[in-house]
Amino acid sequence: MKTWLLLSAALMAAPIAAHAQEVSIDSGRIRGSTADGVAAWKGIPFAAAPVGDLRWRAPQPAPKWSDVKDTTAYRNDCMQVPFPSDAAPLGTPPAEDCLYMNVWKPANAAASAKLPVLVWIYGGGFVNGGSSPPTYAGADVASQGVVFVSFNYRVGRFGTFAHPQLTKANADGGRLGNYGTMDQVAALEWVKRNIAAFGGDPSKVTIMGESAGGMSVNTLLASPDAKGLFRGAIIMSGADATAAGNPALNTAAVEKIGTDFAASKGIAADDPQALTKLRALSAEQVTDGLNMMALFRPAAGPPTFTMPYTDGRVNVALAPAFASGNINKVPVMIGATSADMGGKTGMMVAGARNTAAALAKQGVPTYAYRFSYVAQSLNKDGQAGHATDIPFFLDTADIKYQAKTTARDTGMGKTISKYVVNFAKTGDPNGAGLPAWPKYTAANDVIMDFAGDGMAMPGKDPWGAELDAAKVAAR
Repeated sequence: MKTWLLLSAALMAAPIAAHAQEVSIDSGRIRGSTADGVAAWKGIPFAAAPVGDLRWRAPQPAPKWSDVKDTTAYRNDCMQVPFPSDAAPLGTPPAEDCLYMNVWKPANAAASAKLPVLVWIYGGGFVNGGSSPPTYAGADVASQGVVFVSFNYRVGRFGTFAHPQLTKANADGGRLGNYGTMDQVAALEWVKRNIAAFGGDPSKVTIMGESAGGMSVNTLLASPDAKGLFRGAIIMSGADATAAGNPALNTAAVEKIGTDFAASKGIAADDPQALTKLRALSAEQVTDGLNMMALFRPAAGPPTFTMPYTDGRVNVALAPAFASGNINKVPVMIGATSADMGGKTGMMVAGARNTAAALAKQGVPTYAYRFSYVAQSLNKDGQAGHATDIPFFLDTADIKYQAKTTARDTGMGKTISKYVVNFAKTGDPNGAGLPAWPKYTAANDVIMDFAGDGMAMPGKDPWGAELDAAKVAAR
């Protein structure tokens, strides 16, 4: 009798569990999976595959499907040559067909829950990176009561490319060149249209990125195309949005870089079939060995790649936008690691401070931090290097360090991720059981230091005077 009752209960529960894993979005119905109290959907197409004639086009709508699509595994990250020393190695093979989305939510959250939404944007120098690295998984953050989203955007020459024939064709009404940024905007538009089906609130979206992802957040703060798509932003090691240029290239200069790349493949600038021939190149030929390591090698000839540039439409000039306040004014959490690229006075540490001051001056609620913590298994030189903060902000230290993860590591991740989740919920990182985190102003210069002893320590920036002096000396 007991066995029959247990079997009956299981049979009755099975349809409910299956139903909880199926969601209808604007392209069709999808089926996810549940583990450890978190439901996940991975590899959801949010745009058409950018291949063939769609190479170097703005993202197009994803095709619809009639059957229930299985979305229980990551799909390909975007085409690249993986960076061998990457802190977050890819979990899937890269390919040109890569515009996929991943969503996590608490399994017991109803579709009507209206949970806040965190959208992760990966880094990688705009030539590497993807959403599949295990360290970027969203389950741990989602378990704290939010919907967590990650997605892929095109990198390398697939993500940034201009050519006179693309300009002449103008297939997307002036949206040219910065295809990776366009992917990011398309992903946020997808979130706005679809996230309610997962129990997320489309009016409570916070974007969050590190390194090139942080730079992307700066760009999205200023981009007219991203207006109204998010209400909060977290910038991790996003460089200096107040610096001129970002970079100072116009479309003509980037077209020259594109024609020089074409010439390296035997395609003349004045060839009337240049665009057709470029699109006929294999994905490997377009990548042509490009990755973060290659970026720092001396060029053998003229440059054949550029990072995202100021096109005036999708990517606007950041320095004047941040100085004038012509940005999406949403609460911002911003900082860098203590031993970030360039050192104290470099583009990450000093850049975060300059950007924080510019935001606060415009009346933007700004919360500045410095990440000084070092995982105990790595604590040999006491340096919190670039990207070492990610597993703690995403509460995935146990995934990153596995058996070497200590109780202090776990505690640091829990503390920081609570601030992140609070920020996503209210636009303010403060909450019960956490040290108070004051808003930043240039006058008070108060930051939150995620310190080496595993504590969150608010206080006046101890490097403030040195950074101010270096800024004055650089003028």
